[in-house]
Amino acid sequence: MARERLITGEAQLEDEGAPSLRPDSLTEYIGQLEVVRPLHIALEAARQRAEPLEHVLLHGPPGLGKTTLAHIIRRHMDVNIVAASGPALKRAGDLMGLLTNLKQGDVFFIDEIHRLDPAIEEYLYPAMEDFVVDFVVDRGASARMLNFKLRRFTLVGATTMAGLLTAPLRDRFGLVYRLNYYSPEDLRAVVLRSARLLEIGIGEDAASEIARRARGTPRVANRLLRRVRDYAQVEADGEITHAVVDAALRLEGIDEAGLDALDRALLRTIIDVYQGGPVGIEALAATLNETQSTLVEVVEPYLLQIGFLARTPGGRKATLAAYQHLHVPPGTAPGQPSLGL
Repeated sequence: MARERLITGEAQLEDEGAPSLRPDSLTEYIGQLEVVRPLHIALEAARQRAEPLEHVLLHGPPGLGKTTLAHIIRRHMDVNIVAASGPALKRAGDLMGLLTNLKQGDVFFIDEIHRLDPAIEEYLYPAMEDFVVDFVVDRGASARMLNFKLRRFTLVGATTMAGLLTAPLRDRFGLVYRLNYYSPEDLRAVVLRSARLLEIGIGEDAASEIARRARGTPRVANRLLRRVRDYAQVEADGEITHAVVDAALRLEGIDEAGLDALDRALLRTIIDVYQGGPVGIEALAATLNETQSTLVEVVEPYLLQIGFLARTPGGRKATLAAYQHLHVPPGTAPGQPSLGL
């Protein structure tokens, strides 16, 4: 069985089994100030008025803290949370059971909300807007319409692909926040906080090195910290230094830019097979024997973020920075960058 990518922002089984490193409040939450500040004001205003918070949409790459913020909202408002995922809500009855059991002010959290079935989404519109839902019982001549009045609740939707949300659904969210990749400084603070909770001794420079390779993602940073801890325990008498971090992460195939084997394979394929690009995603997926969705949703976002990959009307191209990182001399063939020397 293929091993899961260590540097993916998607949740993995090892994350679920690890001690919880999630902050419990906005004061403990590191980074995302452009989200935390307005959210804190909205939460305080709603609590002072003794009203449920408006519906919240959180979008951005995986592993940045969308689920954590949903639980912080629940704690701040001192209510319960009911969690579901878009792909799992297949039947109207499933959604009805969840909605009708919500208490006043409860948080209804839907992860991957962009993957809701259109028929299920239709039931959410009146539930979000008027806190009522109409449910058809039976079929044909015996069909009856039942009207259910719901208690006021807060829907918190999380998505990595906000562009796939329908306009009617998106428009029903009063608060919309985008989470962005973390800076190395904020990620270092995340690593140091997690190290304290896990009782791991680590210096500032070692924490900085983990942060630099964590692809701007706290979930990845915490995962790398655990791998470095294991390596240090077995190979370095438990001492975590900059050199130990470098050795541990290189053993895992993660280079100084946070790229793993699949990232490098994609860039080398563009450079070696397609002369630097442009090349279509279909051809790349076939050459790498990977699905298009994996490349588009999992691999490409970070490569685009750090400027190693460019999307053009003709397809994907490797940038000069990618050539330099892979130590490939830029050529003169069409599509390959030139140093201008």
